[in-house]
Amino acid sequence: MNRTSRLFRLMDALRGRRRPVSAARLAEELAVSVRTVYRDMQALADLGAPIEGEAGVGYLLRAGFFLPPLMFSEEELEALVLGARWVKGQGDPALARAADSALAKIATASPQDLRDKLAETGLWAPRFNGTPPMPDLALIRAAIRRERKLAISYVDAAGEQTHRTIWPVVLAFFEGVRLIGAWCELRGDFRHFRADRIVRLELTDIPYPSSRRALEKDWRRAQRLPDPA
Repeated sequence: MNRTSRLFRLMDALRGRRRPVSAARLAEELAVSVRTVYRDMQALADLGAPIEGEAGVGYLLRAGFFLPPLMFSEEELEALVLGARWVKGQGDPALARAADSALAKIATASPQDLRDKLAETGLWAPRFNGTPPMPDLALIRAAIRRERKLAISYVDAAGEQTHRTIWPVVLAFFEGVRLIGAWCELRGDFRHFRADRIVRLELTDIPYPSSRRALEKDWRRAQRLPDPA
């Protein structure tokens, strides 16, 4: 691998992380020595890349840095197309349109026009069983994004209907089921709600009493799930 390719790969490795990453971990990913990582980090800094951190602490690419579009590998293109086609089958029309739009932007913003390659990728994500009727998933995603409470009417497995105010933390896309992990004011605890059992849904202007990030940490702890990398 020549040095230019290595520097691009190093930038990609940094761009995909929210927390500092050690030189040893980067060296392992790039199959180079730690000393080489130190030299390349200095070279990137000299070129103006806003990298925070230092040897022995870890490195992080400061937010807001724009890297000009690069060529994609065949595997990266396949991952993009497969992911977009999977999203289009999840019963969320707004996300489906966004997936198509994102692919179009990627194709035309790259140094080489990739529209034909994206269209010809032979990977598909078919859905055989379909999905039950859903409420407007865009409202649920908006509540999570804006950290606003949802007012819902919910019918449980026994057919009992309750009216609740929830603070949605995550929206999980399982096969045939969309599951909302949320703090439930009625129960005073975290609960999980199937989206297809919500018969009424209202996005309120009432903010969460704490940040969604803090709520997700508590939810993960309650579910005994590890923190994301």
